[in-house]
Amino acid sequence: MITGLLLGLCTGFIMHRSDYCLAGMFRDLFLFRSVLKLRTLLLLVICSMVLFETARQLGLLPLYPFPLFGSPSLANVIGGFLFGVGMVLAGGCVVGTLYKMGAGSVPSAVAFIGLLAGSALYAEIHPWWSAVIAQTTFQKGKVTIPQLFNSDPLPLVLLAAVAGGIYFLRVYRKGGWVRPLYTEGALQPWKAAILLAIIGLLSAIVIGMPVGITTAYAKMGGYLESFLFPGHFQQLAYFKALPLNYCHPLTGVPLVGGPGPNMDAIAVIQLPLIGGIIVGGACSALLLREFRIYVKIPLRQYLSAIIGGMIMGLASRMAPACNIWHLFGGLPILAIQSLLFLAGLLPGAWLGSIILSRVIVRAEAS
Repeated sequence: MITGLLLGLCTGFIMHRSDYCLAGMFRDLFLFRSVLKLRTLLLLVICSMVLFETARQLGLLPLYPFPLFGSPSLANVIGGFLFGVGMVLAGGCVVGTLYKMGAGSVPSAVAFIGLLAGSALYAEIHPWWSAVIAQTTFQKGKVTIPQLFNSDPLPLVLLAAVAGGIYFLRVYRKGGWVRPLYTEGALQPWKAAILLAIIGLLSAIVIGMPVGITTAYAKMGGYLESFLFPGHFQQLAYFKALPLNYCHPLTGVPLVGGPGPNMDAIAVIQLPLIGGIIVGGACSALLLREFRIYVKIPLRQYLSAIIGGMIMGLASRMAPACNIWHLFGGLPILAIQSLLFLAGLLPGAWLGSIILSRVIVRAEAS
């Protein structure tokens, strides 16, 4: 719990200081053809790849691939697509919503409510969707690209590191890493990328898996549903599942948990992380004197936020997991699920950007 809280505080603080928003990265790519923010994501992935592999070589990652990663299926692409639509409409991903909410963003708070609702809504389609996953799963038993080819990850990591290093050097020579900062104390996004990669490594070593929070969203949504509709809640099989089941690498203590509203390993790991991100964002905003609560926002923005949040919450269960889990944790180990998630996320973010510009922004302008 202490580890999760500290990692969350650092994550929220860093992401707010650098405005490190994954939804904004993909939105800017499709709306403004800007790759400044997106290349920092590539930097984060390559840094994480090198850090994870170094830790694995040193014997610091006994759980590799990480828990909760499984064999690929069509669900990864579909879930990624819907998630891309939702995060652009919501104005932030599952983590961006938290640190922005901590900084006083009311639309982000509305998107957070949508995330809880969408996560709980998934329980209604869980039996059917589980059958879809079972029927579309391929390469069973293979989690990563190296496993697919029965090879060691090191050669691929070295290749990616060299190729990435050459590209990063070219960007540096052209001055492409630095963006104008208008607030004293703000952080360049490339620095945030490196710091977030280190946070991901610490999570993998101390907790046993990368940063992830969306099962806790389902847990909170399940708690609300059990309170409001107890009879119906008891009939939902999803909240009785226990997908997390592994031994803590440092202590050997069994960690078991799931989306049900119980005080289990998911609650112990993810809830402090969520609280830490919110508080970290709030601390950064307060120190910068940027904490503001604005309520007078066009109704369309509120509707976009809650609908986007609901789509994200639903998609994070369908995928399964969110963009932080797959991009910060899965891509660095070349998880096939995460590559498929990204393949769906890109067109989803494109569609979300089109809807945002033509329905939300244009309507407000008129």
